[in-house]
Amino acid sequence: MKFTCYKETIIKAINSVVKGVASKTTMPILEGILIQTNDNEIKLTTYDLEIGIEYIMECDVKEQGNTVVNAIMFSEIIRKLPDTEIEITLNDKNLLEIECEGSHYKLATMNPEEFPELPKIEIENSIEIEQNALKNMIRKTIFAVSTEESRPIFTGCLFETENNKLNVVAVDGFRLALRSIFLKTKTNDFNAVIPGKTLNEVNKILSDSFEPIKIGVAKNQALFEMDNCKIVTRIIDGEFLNYKNVIPSNWETRIRVNKNNFQDCFERISLISSSSIEKEKKYPVKVNVDIGKVTISCTNQTGDAKEELFVSTEGKNLEAGFNPKYFLDSLKSIDDEEVYVEFGTSISPCLIKSVENNDYVYMILPIRLKED
Repeated sequence: MKFTCYKETIIKAINSVVKGVASKTTMPILEGILIQTNDNEIKLTTYDLEIGIEYIMECDVKEQGNTVVNAIMFSEIIRKLPDTEIEITLNDKNLLEIECEGSHYKLATMNPEEFPELPKIEIENSIEIEQNALKNMIRKTIFAVSTEESRPIFTGCLFETENNKLNVVAVDGFRLALRSIFLKTKTNDFNAVIPGKTLNEVNKILSDSFEPIKIGVAKNQALFEMDNCKIVTRIIDGEFLNYKNVIPSNWETRIRVNKNNFQDCFERISLISSSSIEKEKKYPVKVNVDIGKVTISCTNQTGDAKEELFVSTEGKNLEAGFNPKYFLDSLKSIDDEEVYVEFGTSISPCLIKSVENNDYVYMILPIRLKED
């Protein structure tokens, strides 16, 4: 095997596949990148038995062949080489030679026949969506995915299609994030829970372009196909939360507020709420809604803080406690200038919605406040 390519080209390919490399494994082959030639193309593949990534790049192939090389060592060497053409050769001693200007490296390789094949997926349902749209949907829900392995179903996002609309939902037990988009092509109704780890990697590979990405699902696997990259992942088994039944349909108190101003208030208040003193304690912020005004406050051993914001209010006055991080995560993901924040009682969920349309909902559970 022998080929030449520019550093910029191969670095893009390596960056795309490296997250499919196993980090903790008893199988050294899974710590490698499978390199395969095909005419004037090179295919890089990684697979940790949960997520598999393939990336195809064009280059000048002088001799066909394939091999497996340790991903960390290979990527670090390539990354530190000069920004010019690189020649890569598998010599007769099965060492991978990397040459670039005055640099010359030889790396041990592994048997490519021992590298596990990516699952063959028989697609049952699929959708096509623009890459920038999917990137946006993932970014605006992924923060609400649970990290608790005791509830595996919530460590992924629900991808649900119904009536030609894609809903992406994340839940962690304390909050919920829902984003929706209408699809341009007719599709069947289906749902699948995709691991958050996979979606984080998909999001890094997606471009901010209108180029399409195809998402296909089978019984226990999902496939993301875009440009010259393919990602295979398992689907999380289990029954996802019936989120439509837990999102309140009515409110008793509602404010209409400038999103940036509201976010700024929570960022300043959280300086007191999440102070370094007594790190093990979590101090909620108190949200008071009065006629034409919302007051956000927090008191603890560090000090106390209060923010007042004049807003448009409807309904009853209200006092409730919340984790400010949950508000901040949601507000940071919103592009709208103004949002509705809807409350029920002091112990029922709060919703953040768009003033203009119905393409997102964020739900946050309150924290019971101690009696003064």
